[in-house]
Parts: sequence; C-alpha cells; structure tokens
Amino acid sequence: MTENKNLEEFKKELIANIDGRVQNKIIEQANADLLKKLINQAETETEAINIAALGTTYKRTGFHFDKRLEKISNDIKYKVKNEKLSFVNDASRQTHELIIGDNYGALQNLLITYKGKIDVIYIDPPYGKDSMGEFAKTNYDNSITRDNLLSMLYSRLLLAKRLLSEDGVIFCSIDDKNQAYVKCLFDEVFGEENFIDSLHWKRKKQPSFLAKHTAKVMEYVLVYAKSYNQLKKLSIETLSDDTKKVVNLTNQESVRHFKSGVKVKCGISGVIKKGVYKVKTMSVEYLDDVFYENGKTTNDVDVRALFSVSQEKIDKFISENLLFITINKGLRRDVSEEEQNNRKSITDLLLDWGDNQDSEKELKLIFVDKIFDYAKPIKLIFNLVKSFCSDSCTVLDFFAGTGTTGQAVMELNRQDGGNRKFILCQVNEKTDTTPNGIAYDVTTKRLKRIMSGECYDGTKDFPWLKDNEPYMDNLNVYEIGKVSKTEHTTGKTAFDKIDETCYGLPKFEKLTDKIEWVCQNFENATKMEE
Repeated sequence: MTENKNLEEFKKELIANIDGRVQNKIIEQANADLLKKLINQAETETEAINIAALGTTYKRTGFHFDKRLEKISNDIKYKVKNEKLSFVNDASRQTHELIIGDNYGALQNLLITYKGKIDVIYIDPPYGKDSMGEFAKTNYDNSITRDNLLSMLYSRLLLAKRLLSEDGVIFCSIDDKNQAYVKCLFDEVFGEENFIDSLHWKRKKQPSFLAKHTAKVMEYVLVYAKSYNQLKKLSIETLSDDTKKVVNLTNQESVRHFKSGVKVKCGISGVIKKGVYKVKTMSVEYLDDVFYENGKTTNDVDVRALFSVSQEKIDKFISENLLFITINKGLRRDVSEEEQNNRKSITDLLLDWGDNQDSEKELKLIFVDKIFDYAKPIKLIFNLVKSFCSDSCTVLDFFAGTGTTGQAVMELNRQDGGNRKFILCQVNEKTDTTPNGIAYDVTTKRLKRIMSGECYDGTKDFPWLKDNEPYMDNLNVYEIGKVSKTEHTTGKTAFDKIDETCYGLPKFEKLTDKIEWVCQNFENATKMEE
C-alpha cells in the first residue's frame, strides 16, 4: 500500500514538471497531455521517469540526445566526515570542503546546505573516451559516446543551477570537439538568454608540428550566468587600495555621523566600546558605544578620524551597504557598482592565463612524479574566480581532479586578503598511477601539503615548500555514504546514520526533530528539478 502511495506521489511530481515545461514553452500542450496519460499508466518509478524523459526534447533549439538516466535506488546518500583526512591548521582561518564520491550524490547533499548560495562554479568535465570510463561503468553498460557525456552533464547541471546564487556564474572548460554540443546543453539548462561568452584559452605554448591539418593550441571556457541581468561585469582589473579608504593620513581630523545599519566584520553581535582604536596607520575614535546584531550596527554613532570623504559620502556609503567596520575596528568601504562597471572586462582571448605545461610543473613541485594528465593551470582558474570581483564568495568545482581550484582560491585569498571558500567534489576513480583512487592519492594529498606544509605522515619532502609558504587554511573531508530507505535494523536507518553536524547544524535534542529534518531535506534534495 505504501509503495503504491509513493509511486502515485512520484507521478504527481513528474506531471507537475511536465506542466512547468508547457508554461515555459518547452513542449506543446498536446504532447504534454499524452505524456501525462502515459505517466499515470506507468507501473514503476523507472517506467514513469523514462516516459517523462521523452518531454525533455526542447522545441526552442531542436537540440536532443539519447538521454540516459541516473540509476534509481532506494538508498539515501549522505555525507560522512572523514576525520583522518580532515585537519585544522588555524581555527581562525577559512574552512574549506572536499567531498569524495560520485558528484551526483555530492551535489544532492550540497543542496541541503548551499541551495542558492554558490557564487562561482568552475568545472572541467571529462571530454570523452579515455576519461569517461568510470561513468560508463557505473551508469551504463554500453560504449563511450557523446550521449553519455551529455547525459552525465545534464543531470548534474540541473543540480548545479539550483545551487548557484542569483548573481552567480558558472565556467566550464571544454575541448573543440565537444564545445558545440556542450554549449547547446548549457543553453537548455541555463537558458540561451544567460549565455555570457565562449572564452578561447591558449592551452599550449607551442603547437604540435606533427598535426595533419591544423596545429591546435586553443580550448574553450563556456560562461553562463544564473541570471544575465544580475551578473556583474567580469574583470580582473584591480582597483587601487585608495579607492576603498574613507580615512587618510593627509586629511584633517573631523567628526562624521554614522546612521545605524553599518556592516560590522569583527563579529555577529556585540558592542564596540567608545574610545580610540588604532589599526596600523589608521586611528578611529568612536564617540559612542557601537551596538551591533546580525553583522550590522543598531544605533547611530559619531566617529572622529582623518576622514577623506564628506558626510554626504558617508551617508551614501551606508545607504548603499558599502561602508563597514573592519575586524580590527577600523573603517573601509566596498567598491560601488558604478566603480565595478567601470572596470575593464576580461576579453574572450586568454593568451597568458597559464597552459598545460604550467600545470605539469605545478604538480611536479608537489608530487615530484607525474601522477595526473590534463590538469588545468592555477592561473586559469585564479583569473576566472578573480573576475567575479568578490573577495568573500563560495566557489564550487564538482570535477575537482587534482584540486587545482582549491589552490587557486587560496592563492587569490593570499594575494588580495579575501575570504573565499572552496568546495570540491571528486569521485575516487582508480588508475594505474592512483591505485587507492584519485581522491585519496592526489586530491587530498595535494591539499594537505599546500595547506599544512607537510604530508599526512608528517614528512616535508616535496619541493613546493622551498619557494612557498603553506596557506594554513582548514579542510573538512567528507565521503558519500548510503543507507536504504527500507532498512529498519537498529543502527542502520537514515536517522541513525545521518550526522546533522556535517551539514552545519547542532545536534538535534529531539529525535522527532531529526526525523522531520531528514524527511524534508533529503527528499527535496534528491529531486531532479523543482
């Protein structure tokens, strides 16, 4: 009886999805009516999904492919913290995340915590035959085809779109053989109207002179916004530090009135006692106690300092949410939208953003021996993330490979003082050079070495340390576990297995609260689309 009820509820979700496609003018009403009739007649979830998949051929572009669906199971996938691989270098610094396991399950789990909160996504998916073997083995029993690549990306891009913030951006590296097809797929998922650019990246310093026809040196980086109108200009031009100052030693001392609502970065809630606070060459005197809650001041205060801006400008910065009190109780401001728009846009020709030879050298400094092919250089991802022009964004890479995106984010933080966070997902695929799996033998080891300055066994015998200081950030490593929805043996239910602290929550005091949380969040996260 319960199974029939679940099947009927599942059918309703599929039918609602079909109705949404009609409203979005993706499929015709007559076709939708037929699909809904067939879905209602389906006897299993698999049959219903296969029927619904017939409605994914988009009328707008005529793009279609032989779609293969993710395998359906009764298992609930959840995050399990790997305490042995996780580490804390400095509790005051940023804590990043690495999820080991199939990225489809990883993305589903990320939706529980990060839905609509990821600012930048960078992916470098497998391009074809040699690098897609594991996906085909785990999902399909046929040979590698472009349909497999598109099917694999399709379901993951649907989840990625739900994770992306409204003003967020996604970058996708792809080769020339698959660029046209993958772009069409992105058009379907993100909408043609949200296409930003197809960047040309020079991946080789010199062309191969053995090429039969043309000597190829370029690859592509597709760029899409969650919402075209909300994405700000992409630029790597650095604004001068003076632009962000409101206090300057060359100015006369004066008093400015601060209305409530000023951002505070020295805590969430509390009070800054009136008095003088010195930050390097800056001296700020708060003439009143400053009270703040939820990261913003709650009372008006007068402030004495060597102000370089007028009272009118101070009022403007506060009203535009630009002015903030720093960690050390100094004063700064963020860059205005007008200033951001006046920056130079990145061009679509990336000639000096690193190349494949650079990435090989970077890995050899960390591992000595060659252990991975086709990694992207740090500079490429560094500049892509930097172009988003935010020093506190969250960056996701769900084809993490060696972990280059993580290093690029930390290097960018080091150079501009930012507090960006990275989240990486990597399946632990085994190869000849990685007998324990890529995630164990490469990704985790690379991050541990560059973040802590030592290997997991405590040794420090890699050349990278000679010219580089460890980043000293922290890392939480998770793996994807699974528990059957139908298991009720003590210690094996979802409520026993799933640890809410892995999702940033404190321990539930009541079992009923945990049951409600698991049922709501894990059911919603496993839906293909809303």
